[in-house]
Amino acid sequence: MRTLVIGDIHAGVKALQQVLEKADIQQSDLLIFLGDYVDGWSEAVETVTFLLELQQKHRCIFLRGNHDDLCYHWLETGEDNPLWLMNGGQATIDSYDRAGNDIKKAHLPFYEGLRNYYLDKEQRLFLHAGFTNLKGVDFEYFSKTFYWDRTLWELALSLDPKLTKESLYYPKRLAHYKEIYIGHTPLSKIGKTQPHRAANVWNIDTAAAYKGPLTILDVDTKEFWQSDAVCSFYPGEQGRN
Repeated sequence: MRTLVIGDIHAGVKALQQVLEKADIQQSDLLIFLGDYVDGWSEAVETVTFLLELQQKHRCIFLRGNHDDLCYHWLETGEDNPLWLMNGGQATIDSYDRAGNDIKKAHLPFYEGLRNYYLDKEQRLFLHAGFTNLKGVDFEYFSKTFYWDRTLWELALSLDPKLTKESLYYPKRLAHYKEIYIGHTPLSKIGKTQPHRAANVWNIDTAAAYKGPLTILDVDTKEFWQSDAVCSFYPGEQGRN
């Protein structure tokens, strides 16, 4: 059995289908999705529908991203905000408007069922963005931190690579976990196109919403698979660029 973690999709379902095929997923695999399923490319509805079908055949854990939370608020209330619209939300609205109200209602349970984090038996933590409490995720004060925080990744990047968990200076919030897997902050911001580790934090967001590929990583072996650049599947579209 493999544990495979999948980065931010941003409605690029064609890239997701390609990279799942490249990884040759099996029924015994556990698929952990780090969130941000929508907002970016034009196939938000198709992406969520595909994920709902995928979980009928495979073991899937779907984590909540900030874009998923924004989309859920719109689906539930009809309210949007300019910041969301400028960051991929309009493409999601257009996708759902084409699909109709029945699909909107059918997809609501998917968004409602998203998890804020997942911790496995080996103390490997999976979440979209981060957390701030020094005692760990069980003590986090505000749930939105799990899918909005960027300080965890900034902290990990700032550490001396030689610093070990045994050091008095090793950050307490990192020391609780063997490894931490996140998305949220595109690795293109630091010039990376492949999964990148800083301290014990692995970032899997390879900028699928922009010019990058979508990535799947085997958390045990660190083997990874990538789609073609997601933008190549959607010629004429801007994504979140």
